[in-house]
Amino acid sequence: MSKVEKVVLAYSGGLDTSIILKWIKQEYDCEVITLTADLGQGEELDGIEEKALSTGATKAFVEDLREEFARDFIFPCFRAGAIYEGRYLLGTAIARPLIAKRMVEIAESEGAQAVSHGATGKGNDQVRFELGAMGMNPRLKTIAPWREWDLKSRTDLIKFAEKNGINIPVTRRKPWSMDANLLHVSFEGSELEDPWNAPSPESYRYCTPIEQTPDEPEIITIDFERGDPVAINGVSHSPAALVEKLNELGGKHGIGRVDMVENRFVGMKSRGVYETPGGTIIHIAHRDLEGLCMDREVMHLRDSLIPKYAEMVYNGYWYAPERIALQAMIDKTQEKITGTVRVKLYKGNVIPEGRKSPYSLYRSDLATFEEDDVYDQKDAEGFIKLIGLRLKGKTAESGSNWLKDGETCDK
Repeated sequence: MSKVEKVVLAYSGGLDTSIILKWIKQEYDCEVITLTADLGQGEELDGIEEKALSTGATKAFVEDLREEFARDFIFPCFRAGAIYEGRYLLGTAIARPLIAKRMVEIAESEGAQAVSHGATGKGNDQVRFELGAMGMNPRLKTIAPWREWDLKSRTDLIKFAEKNGINIPVTRRKPWSMDANLLHVSFEGSELEDPWNAPSPESYRYCTPIEQTPDEPEIITIDFERGDPVAINGVSHSPAALVEKLNELGGKHGIGRVDMVENRFVGMKSRGVYETPGGTIIHIAHRDLEGLCMDREVMHLRDSLIPKYAEMVYNGYWYAPERIALQAMIDKTQEKITGTVRVKLYKGNVIPEGRKSPYSLYRSDLATFEEDDVYDQKDAEGFIKLIGLRLKGKTAESGSNWLKDGETCDK
């Protein structure tokens, strides 16, 4: 590969990426262009462009990607019902392919030969960033300083900053690693490294502790069109604004907090605490509407694919052809997932109470326990006999004796 002359760095403005910026300039003797993506993390972005430039960046891009994040990344995941290992709504994982996409686009427009990130060699994010970039432009080199340099600790980073005149604000360091965006916030490290320890009371950001939530439930409605939420209580919102509003409502009632030990793609187990209030409401309401509108066999087929889809997102294969193909199939299942769900928010729970849709497959004349003219209950006898034939055949082939009148299976 030819010499690296320009690098696009995913830049947060924190200690790690500030040092990475300076380190790349020194180690590779090249220009560094920074990308700061506003994904709704709520961090103070004022002045981050000036900080990047003062630390040595030749250009600093600061971009509001919240609407694109919600529309093109969060919502497709929720149409798929994606949930990793039964609990994790993929809040961090789904943000990485968007950042990778913008890094590649900027690299191409600016004539850069490489992209870079601040992910460590132990985590999943290094895989997500690099597979994302690889899937969009395999000619770009990826620089991962945590796998290259000899800086081993926060103390080493601070010494490097002091030596190179990098301004590090004096703040109390949070005891855990925290990642936040429009969809969720995650906490890892510190006391959470012992799976037996309870999370500290300070590890709350989006969710109110259950003990402090309102004693009265709150009932809301969510409107969906083709599998995507579009309105709350009849009021339309843009994708990002809708997630933000549901975060506010869900967080007030302590909804969407998960404490789990998961299996990282790199091979180790990791304990994390996740808060996804708005996403949890969407997930439960969407699933409830599918029960009304989706054909049984289509639902069961889609459900069988959820673990695979979630694994693709978790492992960084957003731009892989199999994920794209599977998304097309999933989106086909969502064509008639349009309607309204009424849910109760209370003490960490999202409780569906009603649902309606112009595409409802529910027939009260079939399901009623009252007298009807459309279902002959005697037909069920033949149905049961037919579906049970293979069970009778298996018993006969095994040599078991048929039970006679009065005999039991426990003789």
